[in-house]
Amino acid sequence: MMKNYSNSPHHKNQTLNHTRDRNNKRSNWLSATLLRFSLRDYGFCMATLFLFCFGSLFYQLNGGPPKILLEIRQYLGESTFVDDHGPPAPRVLPFPSQVVYNRVGKCGSRTVVLLLRILAERHQFNLVSSDIHNKTRLTKHEQVDLMRNISNIPQPYLYTRHVHFLNFTRFRIEQPVYINIIRDPINRFLSNYFFRRFGDWRGEQNHLIRTPGMKDDERYLDINVCILENYPECSNPRLFYIIPYFCGQHPQCREPGLWALERAKQNVLENFLLVGVLEELEDVLLLLERLLPHFFTDVLSIYKSPDYRKMGNMTGTVRKQTPSLEALQTLYQRMRYEYDFYNFVREQFHLTKRKIGLKSASRPTHQPNFLLNLALKTQEPLEEDEEEEQEPEDDVEDANSWLAQP
Repeated sequence: MMKNYSNSPHHKNQTLNHTRDRNNKRSNWLSATLLRFSLRDYGFCMATLFLFCFGSLFYQLNGGPPKILLEIRQYLGESTFVDDHGPPAPRVLPFPSQVVYNRVGKCGSRTVVLLLRILAERHQFNLVSSDIHNKTRLTKHEQVDLMRNISNIPQPYLYTRHVHFLNFTRFRIEQPVYINIIRDPINRFLSNYFFRRFGDWRGEQNHLIRTPGMKDDERYLDINVCILENYPECSNPRLFYIIPYFCGQHPQCREPGLWALERAKQNVLENFLLVGVLEELEDVLLLLERLLPHFFTDVLSIYKSPDYRKMGNMTGTVRKQTPSLEALQTLYQRMRYEYDFYNFVREQFHLTKRKIGLKSASRPTHQPNFLLNLALKTQEPLEEDEEEEQEPEDDVEDANSWLAQP
């Protein structure tokens, strides 16, 4: 009779132990496998996250993806991200990135242009300075051509030229921001009068190149005779000079009167970021640095540097004379609208300084008493047409030198 061992207690214990050992071995192998896979997967995820963060950082700092990511993309094949989500956003430009400096003749613009050449190289913006100095009034066709050429300059840019205000929006072209500097009207006139005849410290012979057709009797014409005997150069409409730079290209902007004055004031308020006065040039530079840091950062330190001072001192007008008191009073009477505009700009300039909290670095200038007591009457414009004259390059001089008694 055969025994049934499978039902015996001893056999059952052996079977259970064998099964338990086999299950334990399988569980240990599975745990080791899962542990090994988790560590590898964790390391892979961390490396991927690190590469993503590193690449994203370079992408943002450089305005585009780094070269290594482009190479990886090329190796892995073309991505459909661009197709699904569109092109990456362009690099953000500083605002404003389009600036026009329609500089007024003999109002320190040569000083500013010298500074801009240094700043453009330092801050990597496009400076375009026109070499056309004797065409401030343009036909409609010339206006459109110039505005389109300006708009096509790679941004950020700063364009400078002696030209009356251009209204870009009139021709549906994006309007840039304007800046400018003016000075005391009589001082500007005297600086221009003697500069055209005798040049500056860069070489007294350069006036012969600038005005070769001027005869000696005109070149050596006494300033008092020119003013008191009402020569065309010393009377209206020649004295109506600053306002048209802000009024614009309309023919009426060249006629001394309230219409041109009010339109010039309106353009200053609506289209000019800043109009400074040369008598407070250091404050002008401080404001430009504050309002346009991507163009004018460090401009004041450059202006005060010895190397720049040496260059700037060469632009002063030579043989400058002070007119008589009677001649000054006559000039002031003829330049009523110019002084109205100058005082308006000066007030707006001081208001801007107060808003920004800028402490003045210049002493304020005061209107002389003998001018304040004058009856402000503007002579009628001359009938003859005004001839275009070459715009002079500029200098920085004592803004109140003409106030001295002869």
